[in-house]
Amino acid sequence: MSKLKIAIQKSGRLYEDSLQLLKDCGILVNNGKEQLKVSVDNFPMEIMYLRNSDIPQYLEDGVVDVAIVGENLLIEKQKNIPIIQKLGFSKCRVSLAVPKEVESDDPTYFQGKKVATSYPNTLRNFLEKENIVSDIHVISGSVEIAPNIGLADGICDIVSSGSTLFKNGLRETVTLLKSEAVLAQTPRLSPEKEIILEKFLFRIKAVLKAKKSKYILMNVPNHKIEKVAGVLPVLKSPTVIPLAEEGWSSIHSVIEEERFWEVIDELKENGAQDILIIPIDKMVI
Repeated sequence: MSKLKIAIQKSGRLYEDSLQLLKDCGILVNNGKEQLKVSVDNFPMEIMYLRNSDIPQYLEDGVVDVAIVGENLLIEKQKNIPIIQKLGFSKCRVSLAVPKEVESDDPTYFQGKKVATSYPNTLRNFLEKENIVSDIHVISGSVEIAPNIGLADGICDIVSSGSTLFKNGLRETVTLLKSEAVLAQTPRLSPEKEIILEKFLFRIKAVLKAKKSKYILMNVPNHKIEKVAGVLPVLKSPTVIPLAEEGWSSIHSVIEEERFWEVIDELKENGAQDILIIPIDKMVI
């Protein structure tokens, strides 16, 4: 039987979250990251631990079938790799940054300046669109120290919290792109492996949907059930269970995390009481 070959970073920002996603999908990994290839007992999958920068090429060549990788890396490597699912973790941005004493946020600051980066293609594309000519210095790692040692007038680098920039006397000015971890697919996937991928993707969507939702229980007067039910649009219909106290029912449903407090306020306004919120492990719709 064919196995779906999935690549994840052998170290770095995405490593732990990638393994956690596999665990949440019920996929049990048998070893640690020191091995290149790892078997999975309970799903037709092989896990390959690769260097982050190598993953796009492995996908393009069909050496691996899918990969959990940063969207920013795929853009930088300029590979024609389909993204089939955004995963919601390892969110970051590729941004320009300047020494904190520079007052301007305008990208024209970089006209004729030296810029250090490990994202030359992303930077070059941005500068061309802005009609800015800069001297690009490509370095790998520790980009943020370049202005301090006189190598560059500013940088283009990946930013998460911004704390690294702050520690090195830099500040973020312009965001070139926003990124997060994605599931990417080789263009060379066989029909048999496409079936396995669909099963894997089904599990991922169930996990992601659960993380964006909360299970909610509340007590509602029977004459207000219709109004309360109208505030709960996530499922086809809420579950209504009569309470021991006459004229009251318990309503069970799901609400979206991003609208949580807004929905709670609406529920209270429409008569809901004793509201309980419970995390959801998986959500299959």
